[in-house]
Amino acid sequence: MEVETVVAGRPTRESRLFSDLSTLAKPRITTMVVLTAGMGFLLAERGPISFWLLVHTLIGTGLVSAGASALNQVLERERDARMRRTVDRPVPSGRMHPDAALLWGVTLGIAGLGYLAIRVNLLTALLGVAALVGYVFIYTPLKPITSLSTIIGAVPGAIPPMMGWAAVSDKIDLPAWVLFGILFFWQMPHFLAIAWLCRDDYRAGGFPMLTVTDPSGTQAARQAVLYGAALVPVSLLPTPLKLLGPVYFWAALALGIVYLMASLRFGREKSDASARRLMFASILYLPALLGAMLIDRILF
Repeated sequence: MEVETVVAGRPTRESRLFSDLSTLAKPRITTMVVLTAGMGFLLAERGPISFWLLVHTLIGTGLVSAGASALNQVLERERDARMRRTVDRPVPSGRMHPDAALLWGVTLGIAGLGYLAIRVNLLTALLGVAALVGYVFIYTPLKPITSLSTIIGAVPGAIPPMMGWAAVSDKIDLPAWVLFGILFFWQMPHFLAIAWLCRDDYRAGGFPMLTVTDPSGTQAARQAVLYGAALVPVSLLPTPLKLLGPVYFWAALALGIVYLMASLRFGREKSDASARRLMFASILYLPALLGAMLIDRILF
């Protein structure tokens, strides 16, 4: 009976460790990063898909993203411990020593960058370096200092589709920058909606988000509208650049208008309900846009 208890208890500890390691890698964010990198790859590949090159690109990009997320949590562990939404993360909760989390993040990041350099190309690896350094060593230290960190943090978040593009073309040209722009402008209303909904947590954590420095929400709402409006024309550029056709164009226009309307509503109301609608609109927008890209890529 005692043996059964020990054996039965072992998977529980192992599953907890696996869950904590997975939490450090932020699987939802990493999935989004991998999907956007994959779409950049598919848009750059005009002929038959180089299947294994795509697989290598996604693996390397995913590892870099996971490593950056883990390192971010190591650096922010003290502030995470003050916020309800992050207090149960592995490091601030005390379930994992910071050194173990640091080792996990460094291992993932180096493995991802090395994998990209060896199995894809050096340019894609260098873009991975830019994303990791920008997220961990620029965005993360600036978060407790300035609300501008939100804009700065959107830059590494917009690099993954460029990595996918560079994996195929081994260069960064105008279409790659357009894909960067779509991701950059999409992120801002998304982040600002979260900043409003979590403003009390951010205040407790000592993060001067716009919704903390301006409790009325006026500045955050204005920026959400401006970035949402900018996203509409930028998201249409793949069609005149002949990356995609009319299916994508009309889908992107419709999705952009819906997203902008959600931003405008948040701008008018500055309420939890309107911020929640904006956040949901942002969550639906990106996979719908990627789906439209994929469908158009297959049809045309």
